[in-house]
Amino acid sequence: MSVAPPFPRLPSLNALRAFEAAARLGSFALAAEELNVTPGAVTAQVKALEAEVGAPLFERRARGVRLTALGRRAAPGFVAAFDALGDAVRALRRDAAPRRVHVAALPALAELWLGPRLPDLRRRLPGVELSVTAMEQPPNLKRVPFDLCLFLRADPPPGAVRVADDLLPVCTPGLARDLSRPEDLIDAVCLTDTAWAEDWQNWAAVAMPGRGLAPRGPIFSLYALAVQEALNGAGVLMAHRALVAQHLASGALVAPFGVAAPLREGIALWRLPGDAAQASVGKVLRALGDLA
Repeated sequence: MSVAPPFPRLPSLNALRAFEAAARLGSFALAAEELNVTPGAVTAQVKALEAEVGAPLFERRARGVRLTALGRRAAPGFVAAFDALGDAVRALRRDAAPRRVHVAALPALAELWLGPRLPDLRRRLPGVELSVTAMEQPPNLKRVPFDLCLFLRADPPPGAVRVADDLLPVCTPGLARDLSRPEDLIDAVCLTDTAWAEDWQNWAAVAMPGRGLAPRGPIFSLYALAVQEALNGAGVLMAHRALVAQHLASGALVAPFGVAAPLREGIALWRLPGDAAQASVGKVLRALGDLA
């Protein structure tokens, strides 16, 4: 009577994912952010994997973690394996829904740049199903179910669609009547977005060099709300031109000064480099480039 030996049990997939992400990113906290779990969960998963293999994979230090020699030898194989798994999952989703395209976008860009272009995009690409998820940081397209990223980038990946943009103060025509030179902003009500608070200083360095500008007025954590308050006549907004273009075109907002400042980061739309298999993604990328 033959006896079949027990089949070796693989370690937990979650534990392997936690190790791979932490090894690739060099941080339990960054791995937790990518995996959408807590740093404590990553720590627990890595500890469980270390207990199973019987050796430490990371050195714990006061200022973070570092791979052990064993961890460094193991990491490349797991990075390649999870890259291959990501490729397989993307191919599965592509075959299951070939006309579905999912965009990850910075909230302000999703609402103020992409949103106004969606009607034209639907007319150009009938049958393509476009979904949009707003998030603060660009995701790793190798590991998440997104096809395109729309974010501000100083160094967009090769093949990205770039959108020209710059900074300029905008307000309602009524408020603009009291603004004849940039220095008038020192006493004006200024609307500030917390994420882009330095925009005021960046513009002032170009428009009024040598003069400091400390904006006085309401502060918002949602850029779209700051834009709405500018439309309401609540004050002067330091605007990204591409995000208020429709309001400038309609005359609801005006730029009282003829001075604009370049942005350190521009709007960029990109896909996973080298991933040209899904025709619908390429069509959306090209169409949005035309509509930029």
